[in-house]
Amino acid sequence: MAAGDHDDDDEHMMEDKYAQYANIPIPSYDEATASRSTSSQDTHDNATNNNTAEREGLLTYHHPTVESARTSLGFDAEDEDEEADDLRLPEVNGHNNDIERRQIEELDYLDPSYPDSSRRSPRLYHRVRIRSGRKWGRQLSSLGATLSNLRFPIPSFRSLYRPVDTDEEGEARPDTRTWLSRFVSRVGVPERYRLSGPTAARLAGLFTLLTFIYFLFAFDLFPGSRRGLGNRFDPEAVRRFVLEHTSGENIRQTLEHITSFDHVAGTEGDLYLAKWMEGMWTEQGVFDQVALLPYHVYLNYPGERGVEIMRPEGARWTARLEEEQAVPGRVQIGAWQGHSWSGEVEGHLVYANGGSWDDYAWLRENGVVVNGSVALVNFGGTQADAGWKLRAAQEAGCVGVLMYSSPSDVAEDSAWRPPDDMVQRGDVGMGDWVLGDPLTPGFASHSDSKIPRLSMEGNRGLPSIPSLPLAWRDAKDLIKALDGHGASVPFSWVHWPGDGLDKHWFSGTAEAEDADVPIVHLKNMNDENPLQEIWNLHGMMEGLEQPQKKILVGNHRDAWCFGAVSPGSGSAVMMEVVRIFGELKKLNWRPLRTIEFVSFDAGEYNNIGSTEYVEDTTDFLRENALAYINVDTGVFGDIFTASGSPVWERPLLHVLDRISAPETNDTLTLKQKWAQHSSAFQPLGHASDYAAFQSIAGTSSLDFSFVAGTGAREKYFPYNSCHDTLAWMETYGDPTPDFAYHSTLAQIWTLLILELADRPMIPYDIRSYAAKLQTWTQDLERHAAGLWAQQQNLQHASAGDLQTATGFTVNPLTQAIAALTEQANTFHKFEETWTSNVLASGGLETRGFAAKRLEYNNRLARFETDLLDLQDNAQCPHGGGMPGRCQFKHSVFGPVGEDGVGGGVGIFPFVRDAMERGEWEKAGVWVGRVAGRVREAGRRIIEGN
Repeated sequence: MAAGDHDDDDEHMMEDKYAQYANIPIPSYDEATASRSTSSQDTHDNATNNNTAEREGLLTYHHPTVESARTSLGFDAEDEDEEADDLRLPEVNGHNNDIERRQIEELDYLDPSYPDSSRRSPRLYHRVRIRSGRKWGRQLSSLGATLSNLRFPIPSFRSLYRPVDTDEEGEARPDTRTWLSRFVSRVGVPERYRLSGPTAARLAGLFTLLTFIYFLFAFDLFPGSRRGLGNRFDPEAVRRFVLEHTSGENIRQTLEHITSFDHVAGTEGDLYLAKWMEGMWTEQGVFDQVALLPYHVYLNYPGERGVEIMRPEGARWTARLEEEQAVPGRVQIGAWQGHSWSGEVEGHLVYANGGSWDDYAWLRENGVVVNGSVALVNFGGTQADAGWKLRAAQEAGCVGVLMYSSPSDVAEDSAWRPPDDMVQRGDVGMGDWVLGDPLTPGFASHSDSKIPRLSMEGNRGLPSIPSLPLAWRDAKDLIKALDGHGASVPFSWVHWPGDGLDKHWFSGTAEAEDADVPIVHLKNMNDENPLQEIWNLHGMMEGLEQPQKKILVGNHRDAWCFGAVSPGSGSAVMMEVVRIFGELKKLNWRPLRTIEFVSFDAGEYNNIGSTEYVEDTTDFLRENALAYINVDTGVFGDIFTASGSPVWERPLLHVLDRISAPETNDTLTLKQKWAQHSSAFQPLGHASDYAAFQSIAGTSSLDFSFVAGTGAREKYFPYNSCHDTLAWMETYGDPTPDFAYHSTLAQIWTLLILELADRPMIPYDIRSYAAKLQTWTQDLERHAAGLWAQQQNLQHASAGDLQTATGFTVNPLTQAIAALTEQANTFHKFEETWTSNVLASGGLETRGFAAKRLEYNNRLARFETDLLDLQDNAQCPHGGGMPGRCQFKHSVFGPVGEDGVGGGVGIFPFVRDAMERGEWEKAGVWVGRVAGRVREAGRRIIEGN
């Protein structure tokens, strides 16, 4: 074989291999074409015609015959630009060349048309070209050639029998072979059907290859594969896609539409917005299912309302009540309070500061008659929660309450100052005692429900005296009317010594004590409907690996008026997040676990929409919900804040470290900027739609936003007012030209969803939970000692003093948390094991490892649910919960409010409730109950069920 027939690289590789064939004569082109053909046509006598036919066979393309799947030229069409000599090889004629022929075949150099040259005339063998850089092409070509040359004719039955042997005289010779030899000869394959050595080797190789491929499929061992799960996307590529495809302008336009009309829960504007969002989700093709699901709940709306000073006659006055037109030409709803009591009352006016129990106690101590009064109280102040303001007023003997906004309600470091006509609406139900619809606590509010609804009369979740909100414009006139009547209040009660007000304010008192005291008439006749229809909008993108496991993503849609900040900024951002997932879906991306977006309704009314959904699906959520990610008031400043279950801290910090902080020219990540503000990851309260997920279903929840300061959020924007408009947002909330903070919030939200929905390992960390529990237990011990000292009128007391006197100790909880810490460290070692065995090997995951990973994820997601106290107690005989507040079942988080503090974050609420009442023996019992939940949750992450 001439050396020029090979490329240089191949020549070097084959040099030693072909050295033994150096003396094989290679004829010239003329000699090759002049040779007599030995094909099947050689049986004819016309040699000239045969030679001509052979030449034509060399130089002319023939369609493949049924004997060979290869082309007549034996090479791929892309080889046509090679030298002509490479298209022809000499015949290897005659029986004497069999040895050389077989040796060449074994070197994979020639490809025989037939395995046995002794029985059929040898044919032209076509050279298989070897090219560098085309390894896979060569192998496939060789495999195709091998398959095309295999023949498996079925022998006739007579070939299985040996003909009778005769001697020279024709007599039959006796068969002297053993029966085994005769049997083998009869069942053996005739020589003409036997496979040659190279062909048998190829068959063995093919069988091995097929077995290997089957093994890969059977054990799911393809590197980086998702068997049957679609395309796998590089996480970093997905992150870049999200960052590059988030549009602040899209969010601004969406927010402009959302805020173009008021949309109070259950109203026409609310339904229109729900259907508009439904149409957008359907049109974008993001979800596998989109549904608008109704509930029928108790809501109220403003009816006949009024506030007047009836006497003395010369002091008659009427409140204006309504806000000025916030957006010219737009209809806006009146001023009222959700779930407020309908009624008409009259009483002497009393100023009660922030409306706390301590404030009423001061009034009584200073001779002010509170019983029968209409109390004037400031929003915020000594009692932040409006429901508790009403509860304290009821218990003090008031017949009605007026809640006003003042300039002091806005933080001093806020660039925005409120107009004096601003009214703060809001729900005044007892959210610390009852979640959701106050008429159906514990079950979903369907119109056809067979469970009887509670009455509004005597309902623990509703007030029993009427109330209305007032603007500062009206409130300051009432404060002036009290001048000189009753006691002079402490200077700390004077919230705004301006606008014509004296620096000394007065309390007012009863008419019997002062005939000229203002007598106020309060009228609040609501439009009420105990079966008002509301609509939750759901959009579900089904997961591929675990479709039953859900990451729920939510924001409530309804607002008290136009709602640019609350909740419009969250709604607009969620719409952009949905759009981004739609773009990913167009690229054939799919999550491993199901993602369900929900636009909840009636969130402003005590989180009704989300609570009814949770109560409707409690068992499913406890088993399958991996997370709930909430955004309510999304953007009204430049400071990032977040609160949630401790398991969320690690994935949140991971995401924040991958996103640049706005207005920093990419010099700081959000994680770095968050650290600069000394912000900390806080536990959740119960003031938004995450409350039911955390308290009833035990779903690990997260809430985050961009705020303007470290104080209460209502101090930094027109909270629950019609002045919460797009114009305010563009001036104060997010004045960046590209809506940078809204856009960044969308990026955070999207990447957090991806952390849970598309990572093989759920990135929760129980070790963080154990560390937080340890810190909170130490805080509980200190608080208990201080509280007991206060109850006993002692200057100081230690935990030892408390234990000696009452037997109360947190030691059982401390020990349970220590055990959990060890269990968490053991549990999370699987993460390292999986990483070293799967990711380190290029993504190869056996079925066994996959099953272990899924079980690991399931136990991790179930941990929060295992902290629910579902053991029946005297006051909660059907599924446990906090005594008297049975919907709150989480043993670590919940409201603490028997003393009227309310509205805030409570850690170990079962224990603290008993402590606040001075029931130290019960508090100790609850410490043991909480410790038991912690021990059980720790056991289950190690042992499973």
